Amino acid sequence: MERGRTLFLKATVYLIGVLILAVCIFGLPSIGREAAEAFPDNWVYPVVVIMYISVIPLFVALYQALKLLSYIDKNTAFSELSVLALKVIKHCAVTISILHAACLPFLYLIADLDDAPGLILFGMVIPAASMVIAVFAAVLQRLLKSAIDIQSENDLTV
Repeated sequence: MERGRTLFLKATVYLIGVLILAVCIFGLPSIGREAAEAFPDNWVYPVVVIMYISVIPLFVALYQALKLLSYIDKNTAFSELSVLALKVIKHCAVTISILHAACLPFLYLIADLDDAPGLILFGMVIPAASMVIAVFAAVLQRLLKSAIDIQSENDLTV
C-alpha cells in the first residue's frame, strides 16, 4: 500500500496530539484558576487533576494509532501486532472513560452551586465518547483476530 494513503490520518493524529498538549499547557491552568476563584471550595482541583491524568492514556492511544497506521503502510495490518495495538487502544479508552466518570460527582457539586445542570451533561460527553471508541476498538479487534485466524487456516490448507 502506498504511504500517502495513511498520511492524512497520521497528520490528523499528530494534530489531535498537538491540540491536546496545547490545551493542557495553556487552557487547563487558566480554566482551573478561574474555576477556583469562582468556586472557593476545593472541588475544582480533583477535576483538573483527573483531566491531566487522563491525558496519559490519550497519548498512549494516539501512539498506538500511529503504530497501527504504520502497520497498514507496511502491509502488515493483518497481524497480531495490530490486534495488540487495538487492545491497548481499547484499554486506554476505558481508562479515560472511568477517569472522567469519576469526575462527575465533583461536577455535580460545582453544577449544584452554580445552578447549571447542563454541566453534568457536558461532563458525560467524554466518558460516553470514550466508551464508543472502546466498543469500536473491541469490535475491530475481534474482527481482525477472526480474519487472522481465517488467513492462517487458509495458509495451512494451501
